[in-house]
Amino acid sequence: MANPDPPLDPAQLADPTNSIGYLTRIAFRSFSRAMERRTLPFGVSAGQWRFLRHLWMEDGVTQRQLSHKVGTREATTVTAINSLVRSGWVERAPSRTDRRKIHIRLTGRAKTLQADLLPIVAEVNALATRGIAVRDLATFRRVLTQINANLAEEAADPLVQGEDV
Repeated sequence: MANPDPPLDPAQLADPTNSIGYLTRIAFRSFSRAMERRTLPFGVSAGQWRFLRHLWMEDGVTQRQLSHKVGTREATTVTAINSLVRSGWVERAPSRTDRRKIHIRLTGRAKTLQADLLPIVAEVNALATRGIAVRDLATFRRVLTQINANLAEEAADPLVQGEDV
């Protein structure tokens, strides 16, 4: 669906509050800080949180799959997994079918942690969305999903892969 409004004039983007990228980055950082303040007492950093959350949905994925699901570069994923291993939240397991693949599995301790941390997600989301109508949140989710799809489509273009925006 085409955008019926003309794009912002580049001069308007000199004000960062007119930039969707800027606003989403600030929101992301605010969410991360709010989550980390609540998860650190459990020994989980904001960086670890993203990976645990995906592993609770699908345990035993490969490092590469986890990197894709979380949306991080593979080097970042390796660093995060190293931290998760040191913290006792995950274990690496070689693939039974392909020696090149390493699967990431939650420890029993990490599995029980889910019950403690998921209510924190609800708390932070409630804090962030306080005073916003349910229909507006539904629109917001739909718009963000479309923005992510648009940018993912461009990222699939081999001419722009690897570029930072």
